[in-house]
Amino acid sequence: MRILIQRVSSARVTVADQEVGAIGRGLLCLVGVAHGDTEQTAARLAAKTARLRIFDDQAGLMNLALADVGGAVLAVSQFTLYADARRGNRPSFTEAAGPEHGERLYTVFIDALRAASVPVRTGTFGAHMCVELVNDGPVTIMLEG
Repeated sequence: MRILIQRVSSARVTVADQEVGAIGRGLLCLVGVAHGDTEQTAARLAAKTARLRIFDDQAGLMNLALADVGGAVLAVSQFTLYADARRGNRPSFTEAAGPEHGERLYTVFIDALRAASVPVRTGTFGAHMCVELVNDGPVTIMLEG
């Protein structure tokens, strides 16, 4: 499982020109699931995301987590995190999980964040989405599990 995290001052996702999720300060999490990923992997990465200290404290050091700053998560499914473009010019996505497995673990990730008292908004699994964000920093981190 791969979670590409971007610290944002705001982010939103639309489907067919309709906003389906938006947050202010927090984390945009692009969520990719591979074949061998498990519910335990999704729950562990959600816990790590909730505790990740990447917000600035008063001294300007990254010492604060989502709860410390009253932040939220916008979780967006993105199977293309498993793109393999080592050969040719057309990426292969054979490492990405199929839709059923991918959606199940995407949902486990979201539910685990909510269980940790993190406010979560989402995109629409499997839809063509447009994501807008203001990357704060910029800060971008990849978690893999």
